[in-house]
Amino acid sequence: MKSFFSSFLVLLTVSFACAGEIIRIDTKDNSLVFKVQDQKLYQLWFGAKTGDKLAALPQGTAFPAYATFGTGEVNEVALRVTHADGNTSTELLFESVIKEESGPGIVQTRISLKDSFYPLRVDLVFKAYFAENIIQQWAEISHSEDGRVTLYNFASAQLSFKATSYWLTQLHGDWGNEMNLKESRLTEGIKIIDSKLGARATMYATPSFLLSLDAPGAETQGETIGASLAWPGSFQVALEVNRMQELRLLAGINPFASQYVLDKNELFKTPALLYTYTNGGRGQVSRNFHRWARKYGIRDGEKSRMTLLNNWEATYFDFNEEKLARIIRDAASLDLELFLLDDGWFGNKYPRNNDQAGLGDWQVNKKKLPNGIGFLVKESQKNNVRFGIWIEPEMVNPQSELYENHPEWVIAQPHRPPILFRNQLILDLANPEVQQFVFNAVDDLLRANPGIAYVKWDCNRFIQNGGSNYLPADKQSNLQIGYARGLLSVYEKVNKAHPGVQLMLCSGGGGRMEYGSLPYFHEYWPSDNTDAIQRIFIQWGGSMFFPAIASCNHVSTVPNHQTRRVTPLKLRFDVAMMGKMGMDLQPGQMSAEEFAFSKSAIATYKEIREVIFRGDLYRLESPCESNRASLMYVTEDKTRAIFFGFLLHRKVGEFLPGVKLQGLDPEKSYLVKEINMGPGKNSYLSTHGKVVNGSLMMTSGISLPLNNEYDSIVIELTAH
Repeated sequence: MKSFFSSFLVLLTVSFACAGEIIRIDTKDNSLVFKVQDQKLYQLWFGAKTGDKLAALPQGTAFPAYATFGTGEVNEVALRVTHADGNTSTELLFESVIKEESGPGIVQTRISLKDSFYPLRVDLVFKAYFAENIIQQWAEISHSEDGRVTLYNFASAQLSFKATSYWLTQLHGDWGNEMNLKESRLTEGIKIIDSKLGARATMYATPSFLLSLDAPGAETQGETIGASLAWPGSFQVALEVNRMQELRLLAGINPFASQYVLDKNELFKTPALLYTYTNGGRGQVSRNFHRWARKYGIRDGEKSRMTLLNNWEATYFDFNEEKLARIIRDAASLDLELFLLDDGWFGNKYPRNNDQAGLGDWQVNKKKLPNGIGFLVKESQKNNVRFGIWIEPEMVNPQSELYENHPEWVIAQPHRPPILFRNQLILDLANPEVQQFVFNAVDDLLRANPGIAYVKWDCNRFIQNGGSNYLPADKQSNLQIGYARGLLSVYEKVNKAHPGVQLMLCSGGGGRMEYGSLPYFHEYWPSDNTDAIQRIFIQWGGSMFFPAIASCNHVSTVPNHQTRRVTPLKLRFDVAMMGKMGMDLQPGQMSAEEFAFSKSAIATYKEIREVIFRGDLYRLESPCESNRASLMYVTEDKTRAIFFGFLLHRKVGEFLPGVKLQGLDPEKSYLVKEINMGPGKNSYLSTHGKVVNGSLMMTSGISLPLNNEYDSIVIELTAH
């Protein structure tokens, strides 16, 4: 039948309880297989694609698909509920399965379960993205009991594995040191990765992780599962190995201090867990996620991005119209495409001259900008540069008119002193009135200044002392979930109201690198640390799950404002080119030689950025394992590739062999050309200007002329 809402064919299959029924969720290369036995749902398999018959599956244990508390389980469970009558046990029985095509190449499977006694339902929902080999899974919980049900555990997904060993790679960090990779072997017992922050979910740990089976993780080989929870709030990933060496993986919202009071007929929908399987190692996991993200996971992921100049490191809070107009002209002189005005443009009664005042008062500071944002928009347009602006609408300073008028809108506990972080408090987005205020603040700014093309949305603190003046006393534990849901609803409204405005997701650096928020944003800010050497590590870790087109990488001044390190301008540009390039380094601070190099580098970047944005990433040499780091992007048709190489540290007597490239067509030959050398510079690359067979470069490698600390190289390969 033809769907009324779309042009693609909808395939609908409905099945009811049937003993021994097999339910398959397939992508191009993966299979997730369930079986109904004794009215209960079990997972039989998740891994490489299997045949259609049960006999084709490996023999092994059937695992509960969504384990519940109170029915004999001795391990961590996906669902723990207290029913309206006080009963703490739940027994879920299979009811039905519905399969339908929800888009081209996307099949949604809904498996409905119901409690054997109580009117409580759980739907396990799976979206299989066939070509991208990504499965998106979430749970929907509802009840019609006479009273409220309290949810204590409510995982988005449960997966089980049987292997000889398990190796977990997690991402962790803090401000200025985000996205560090740490691998550890899982032993008997439970390993938990979590956040209890409520907002800025990825500040210390991230809800993205890699699981390697039978051996430590590797880049190009080995059974590997990659997973990422799409949620901007507190999360929990639990990995439990039992005495039989079986692994149960549970992921979802962190239930800590967040037991959810569920009203009758209310639907509780968990965030989605995205996951993939490959026997091609971490690299293939990343390519699966990147291809999925560009199509489904980030806003306008198949469109290009603008180069920009940010004023932050040049002026901080100290600017006026004259300074900003000069920076706009400087941006135009380098052929950059957008000027971004950062923090400090707002507040009158409490002017935003530092981080101690003004947040929440989103009126233009008349002293700094007497002619308003409109003047800067016109200055940008006059110079053929687009205009962007910084906001932090979820936050409020105690020194603000907003706080004076609405102290009840902040998250705080009664009878306790407020806890400040960066001199600010956080607004209660569980409150619909506050949600509307935040939306209006953004909407009013953009409607009053229709020339704004870009918004940097920041969030510089997390939830502490969590109490809500809006929620009733018996629902205070709903706050963190309510906040995250409220935030996502505001994002959605802003997207619908302003579809032409590009949005950057920032959170004191990389505090919101997650796929709950990214569908509403074009890009994210990985870190406030712009030091080129440390950014290699940060961007390397982020690349495990997030595509280059979404990573904002800026060229900044030296000594670097965060590390005080001095690095060559070429290195800073080469590192920034590995994603969406921008600049904090100001043209007015450059020498003539630096200006010439910068202008040349920006022109070069514009010629190659579409390869970087849409190419498949191959990480070649890890900075965590070598003094040299290298990676490359290859177009899907394998006709163009861009290679990046960096020497992080020079060691006397150390010999570094040639780098074996990946992802090329072995049947093609490629013109090899070093680029981004700067005006008048000659290449020392032995293969520069030569046509070399793809197979030879992948088997024998290429030698890199990187001899001095902080040397870097960019190479373009074009099928010849």
